Amino acid sequence: MDVEQAILTRRSIRAFTDQPVPKETIDRILALSQRAPSGTNTQPWHTYVCTGAVKDAISRDVLEMVDKGQAKGYDELDYYPAKWKDVHRDRRRGVGWSLYGLLGIEKGDREGSMRQAKRNFKFFDAPVGLFFTVDSYLLRGSWSDTGLYMQTIMLAARGEGLHTCPQAAWINYPEPIFRHLNIPDDQVLVSGMAMGYEDNTAIENTLVSEREDVANVVRYVGFD
Repeated sequence: MDVEQAILTRRSIRAFTDQPVPKETIDRILALSQRAPSGTNTQPWHTYVCTGAVKDAISRDVLEMVDKGQAKGYDELDYYPAKWKDVHRDRRRGVGWSLYGLLGIEKGDREGSMRQAKRNFKFFDAPVGLFFTVDSYLLRGSWSDTGLYMQTIMLAARGEGLHTCPQAAWINYPEPIFRHLNIPDDQVLVSGMAMGYEDNTAIENTLVSEREDVANVVRYVGFD
């Protein structure tokens, strides 16, 4: 698969099959992705890959926390702002309601919305879960580097016929993740990710999120 095709076919998949992903395939993806750029070559990321009983245990314990209302807040973690500007709020709502529309979840259906939100914590049934951390003393540059690394993984996965879904939702429930994966206390969770083979029968996987017109986000300076 060439780079253009990998970029154009990468989507956040929210329904996977149970087809196992060979460890050798994951090894190739992660070895290739280690070529991702980072500021002054610091390579600040740590990656934890789970499947089977460990993955299931993380899902079980996090879902229990969800049911008990034990989430941390995104703003508490300096991850997302407490209040969004209109342009960003509208984009978030747009993709959310597009997904819910496909699933038949209407506005005001809190039970349906929660049911779909909780699928995050089953990795959307993907057989492989990944978690990315950085050392807690590092700042925003290293988080940016980790994002570059994650994008490289997502594109490399397409080359293997796999799909992914990056998942910020996990950061609200770090304790079970750190415990089951033996992550040191001096690291901080950046994101989770589901990886596997797309369920081509799932309607939610037909969602292609809108992108802003290039003219609205790019400014050329100094060109004739």
